[in-house]
Amino acid sequence: MKIHPDSISVQSIKGYGPGWVQVADQKITHSVIIGSRGERLDWQCQRFEDLTRAHFDQLAQLKTELVIFGSGERLRFVNPALTQALIGQQIGMETMDTPAACRTYNILASEGRSVVVALLMS
Repeated sequence: MKIHPDSISVQSIKGYGPGWVQVADQKITHSVIIGSRGERLDWQCQRFEDLTRAHFDQLAQLKTELVIFGSGERLRFVNPALTQALIGQQIGMETMDTPAACRTYNILASEGRSVVVALLMS
């Protein structure tokens, strides 16, 4: 599916499909962190089952207002014990499937919110 926002002055997700997202002219096929302040980082996690506390500690270090977690092709919730660093810094986290996370990120980023989306591509 292609996404064509009216006008977003921040980094946005231009399109997505099973196993990929597009940011600018780059098609990304691995798990990734994308932020409204220009962050674009490889997220070293292949599968939902491989998630650890360290993955969410990395997100907390970005000092954002909200993390949107795209859990893959279907909605899956992580054990709250993994997200303690986010909770400790009062960073909100919303979980949704990856396509919904892409759409939600674009909306919040276009509103000027400090938001990060962490997407699993599995």
